Amino acid sequence: MKIYRSLEQIAQPGSRTVVTIGNFDGIHLAHQVLLRRVRERAQERNASSVAVTFDPHPARILAPHKAPRLLTPLPVKEELLEKSGVDRLLILPFTEEFSRWSPERFVEQVLVKTLEAQHVVVGDNFRFGHRQAGTSAVLRNLGQEWSFQIEVISRICFRKTTVSSSEIRRLLEQGKVSLANRLLGRPFSVRNRIEPGLGIGSSQTVPTLNLAAYDGMLPTVGVYVTWAKLNGRLLRSVTNVGHRPTFGERELGVETHLLEPWAGPPPETLEVRFLYRLRDERKFDSPEQLKAQILRDVQRAETYFRRLERFRVGGCII
Repeated sequence: MKIYRSLEQIAQPGSRTVVTIGNFDGIHLAHQVLLRRVRERAQERNASSVAVTFDPHPARILAPHKAPRLLTPLPVKEELLEKSGVDRLLILPFTEEFSRWSPERFVEQVLVKTLEAQHVVVGDNFRFGHRQAGTSAVLRNLGQEWSFQIEVISRICFRKTTVSSSEIRRLLEQGKVSLANRLLGRPFSVRNRIEPGLGIGSSQTVPTLNLAAYDGMLPTVGVYVTWAKLNGRLLRSVTNVGHRPTFGERELGVETHLLEPWAGPPPETLEVRFLYRLRDERKFDSPEQLKAQILRDVQRAETYFRRLERFRVGGCII
């Protein structure tokens, strides 16, 4: 997949495309349906498949006080879009000036003159242009004017729950990571650099790896069964998202305790994949009581992983 960050970069006169447009935060099941359909239509037309997204998230420009925490920061979104198999990714800088483009201008400048789109695939809740005046119906009318086809994908549901980025955030805020993972089609994860802790875990409870301050989406405060990915290797782990109240209220942090040894070189970054919520975070009267609870958490996590192992078929978890 080739990545472009302006209309000038991606313009290839005479190159036909099939396009999908969106914020694609999370690259969840509904996004995956859109991306798969774009690839299929591109193959049928012998055209290039293109995903168009925006950076920063439009809400950070238009309503920063309401801007959601991202499920997938841009580098992670780029990785997941590449895995989806699309040929090209256009990341348009979202500015106040760009936000004032009318739907008609967006279609003419982006879809027609730059991408020469033959077919455009969007979700049924798609909105674009100034004040979100553009709907799928508006896009369909503009497609007729400019001679490209529109395909609108109906909403995707899982167990009567509509798959959307906002719904996944709501589930994570409630600690329902297992259901959020079903809507994502993979475990929700957080990736950041590792920073030194205060040494409290190693000396008084259990050793942990501590993530640096993270401004993306986190599940609600609590203790979770997780995978820890270090230098490409997945290790069983237990992770606390919280304020460590036993040692005095601190800023929200992410601490991961590995359940198996790590013998490789000191890792610089850690990816935490959340699987299951064990309990709320709580304040204990002493470090000894906290350590005893952590050991019980470890036992429950080991039980979870043993059960998970039973569902492995051919090396894949089903």
